[in-house]
Amino acid sequence: MGVTGHAYPWDVLGDPAFPARVADLGVSTVALAAAYHSTRAATPLHPGHQLVDARYAALYRPVRSSVWSARRLRPLAPEWVPARSFDTAAAALRAAGSRVAAWVVLTHNSRLGAAFPDVAVVNCFGERYPYALCPAWPEVREYAVDLAREAAAGADEVSLEACGQLGLVHGSHHEKTDGAWTPAAVRWLSVCCCPACQRDWASRGLDPPWVVSTLRDAVRTEVSVPFADALLATRHASTDLLREAVLSSIDVPVTLHAHPDPWATGASPGLTPTAAASVSALVVPAWPTTPETADLIAQAVRAGRPVDAYVTVLPPAEPAGLREHARRLRTAGATGVSLYHLGLAPRWRQPLLRELARLWA
Repeated sequence: MGVTGHAYPWDVLGDPAFPARVADLGVSTVALAAAYHSTRAATPLHPGHQLVDARYAALYRPVRSSVWSARRLRPLAPEWVPARSFDTAAAALRAAGSRVAAWVVLTHNSRLGAAFPDVAVVNCFGERYPYALCPAWPEVREYAVDLAREAAAGADEVSLEACGQLGLVHGSHHEKTDGAWTPAAVRWLSVCCCPACQRDWASRGLDPPWVVSTLRDAVRTEVSVPFADALLATRHASTDLLREAVLSSIDVPVTLHAHPDPWATGASPGLTPTAAASVSALVVPAWPTTPETADLIAQAVRAGRPVDAYVTVLPPAEPAGLREHARRLRTAGATGVSLYHLGLAPRWRQPLLRELARLWA
């Protein structure tokens, strides 16, 4: 699979040295953000700026009215870079010999979730997660299909993120929730209880008011949830519908951001029983440099597809432990590496990217 490095269009635009620097690192493919959530990003090596404030989720390709004008859920063009920023950055990278993957984020969109809360994830206490669109809604799946098609046009491959449901955990502005719940409570607070999901529960023979009440009790008192398997099957069914619809609109190889824990939510949703077989490869988060992280890679390898270890040279990674960390990941079965992040890493961390790339070159 080789070496993939993640980047934003603004890392490339205005920095003529960026494509050559990437090639010198040993990166063969750049996963370039084509449809991405809001972020405040450092650009420590850029000659023209140190920060980019991407204030809302945006499509970094032309937002064509012929596709989106009749849609309630539709992307916006960015105000902080030109509308064709992906295309311009991709051309510069290809001229330096890099392949370009369209990095596409699907259900993570705080602007749309806030504007249309009826399709956002809602927990058992009726609290909505505006950053999370629920794939149980056909409208969300239709939006994701068109977003993926528009974002991936002309790319060599696709890096598909948030192709599933987001849950409780969200690194947002001044987040004050870390450590507030047990892992079990986080699981139950990540179960979407929106009307579409409740209808799906009912189709499986569950009584929605009883489900919601039991989930609340489980969050507060750690009681057991006897219908957990049915809840997971419901989530996986909507995730499969989302992924299958999106993949039908893409005609290049797809690497899926995924987690071997079937209950996982977020940018790397838990693998469903059919997910791995439907894509070319998996990219699995391996950011902490602890030995336990290699276990995730080993679990993902058992799904039967090539696995990219998603490794960062930024916190929480410990720089002194990165080499040994990478060796453990290779031993666990990672056949490639995805490096995070080509534009965020300062000068003193760039050699760490090069060292990691050499281990998979």
